[in-house]
Amino acid sequence: MLRTHTCGELGELNVGQVATLCGWVDSYRDHGGGLFVDLRDRYGLTQVVFNPPDTAPGVIDLSKTVRSEFVLKVTGVVALRPDGMANPKLATGKIELRVTALEVLNKSLTPPVSPNAHAQDLPGEDLRLKHRYLDLRRPELQKVLIMRDRMVKGMRDYFADHHFIDVETPCLGRSTPEGARDYLVPSRVHHGAFYALPQSPQLYKQILMIAGYDRYVQVARCFRDEDLRADRQPEFTQLDVEMSFVDSDDVMGIIDGLAAKLAKEELGIELTLPLPRMTYDEAMERFGHDAPDLRFGVEIVDLSDLAPQSEFGVFKAVVESGGKVRAINVPKGGEHYSRRGIDALTEFVKGFGAKGLAWFKCEEDGKLNSTIAKFFSPELLAKFAQRLGSKPGDLVLFSADNWEATCKVLHALRTKVGREMQLYDPQAMHFSWVVEFPMFAKDEESGHWAAMHHPFTAPLDEHVSLLDNDPGKMRAKAYDLVINGSEAGGGTIRIHDSEVQSKVFALLGIDDATQQERFGFLLDALQYGAPPHGGIALGIDRWIMLFGRLESIRDCIAFPKTQKASDLMTDAPGRVDARQLRDLAIKLVE
Repeated sequence: MLRTHTCGELGELNVGQVATLCGWVDSYRDHGGGLFVDLRDRYGLTQVVFNPPDTAPGVIDLSKTVRSEFVLKVTGVVALRPDGMANPKLATGKIELRVTALEVLNKSLTPPVSPNAHAQDLPGEDLRLKHRYLDLRRPELQKVLIMRDRMVKGMRDYFADHHFIDVETPCLGRSTPEGARDYLVPSRVHHGAFYALPQSPQLYKQILMIAGYDRYVQVARCFRDEDLRADRQPEFTQLDVEMSFVDSDDVMGIIDGLAAKLAKEELGIELTLPLPRMTYDEAMERFGHDAPDLRFGVEIVDLSDLAPQSEFGVFKAVVESGGKVRAINVPKGGEHYSRRGIDALTEFVKGFGAKGLAWFKCEEDGKLNSTIAKFFSPELLAKFAQRLGSKPGDLVLFSADNWEATCKVLHALRTKVGREMQLYDPQAMHFSWVVEFPMFAKDEESGHWAAMHHPFTAPLDEHVSLLDNDPGKMRAKAYDLVINGSEAGGGTIRIHDSEVQSKVFALLGIDDATQQERFGFLLDALQYGAPPHGGIALGIDRWIMLFGRLESIRDCIAFPKTQKASDLMTDAPGRVDARQLRDLAIKLVE
């Protein structure tokens, strides 16, 4: 090794020892002939001193100019810092290395991204992604990636302790419908045929259950060619789990234990198990979303039975047409939002399809008041206030539309006011389950049935008979893990009966020939003693983002893509030469 210690290792116990450090120049200061350098590696910082002014004339030739991000090897004697010069913010803050030998291992151009810059001084994300090798030197990103390493190791250890077998599944498979577009890989050997990169190892892990490997786990790379957001990437990592001879409670129970372990180890939080659960229908009714943020209340209240008693035409017309009038009561929202603030909320909901925003403020006497109050009798407003639990200073926000639209608008409003009014502790972590999702949903464009999770999901036992006559009412053995309003994992119990699986395919518009072409191996395998089985996939990138309290998933991935799915550092995706295309029998259409 070129070094005897790391830059975060030396302390008072090493005083008087000779040590050699290697690292990057984080900063340097010249004080009367003595040069003070903060030398950095991923373990920390150590102050190294060249030609200390309180010692004999210097022996280090500083003609080799030292600048930021130069890579140095320094040897010297560990000494206590002078009185009053200790830095309590550093693990090495009580000592310094007084250098007797210097070797410049490499020089550096002036970096466009400074690893020691404060967050407010950082350049734009595009520049940082272009020079990701510099951005990754920042201690903030290093801490995140080190936490990621710890958490993934913790996951592996947990499942090993519970007798799971780690099995690698192929990255080159065939294209199957999973809800998003596949990344396709053309075959050189089989012209006109394509592999698909896995959106998940779903079918392989089911095959492993049929093969008798009753507890499978894998840290799996997955790929989805979909529109990106702050919490999504085209390639991502998930913890993939499958179990045999289990029901939903068993799968959720094993994940409960994992969540408790990681929350305690990484956050110092003791979770109460089992984690709370609510059905999909309850989540949508109370919060308007299937991944509700339960760090704060502000639940949706249905006022559809009371609204027609008013003279407010909008409410009456919506209810008469079969729609809903629902509202949220924002504690102290009337004090927080001025009329201009409410106008801004009105513009905000228009982005979610609302035509406007009805509102009331609760006055000091407990009565609701608004520009539309004249359309409501005092008795009716009192009933509103009682059902909503309104108190002086509160703000009531309404949505009147079809049920789905009120869910979308009120969820968006709830999320916005919760964040803007700081109705929850941003450091808090809330884990919960949402269960019993619908089996199917109507595709808005085609009008055909689509699988809510994926087509291998089993229905509730008592709903199997609905498959032939009323699939819209079917509920699935499906469960999502929700952390702070983000889906952190999703799973289901799978269909293990070949006949039921074929019926589900047919309902989704997959004819017999296509079933055999795409899924014949699965349908065949299900006929050879398939055990009841189920599993879950946890988004590792998203877990790191949530545990690290990060705003973007890109901050917890070493080499992420932009929102346009490009790698600015390597300039991928890129063109390939004509010979490669010829080998693959591919002709580009401009």
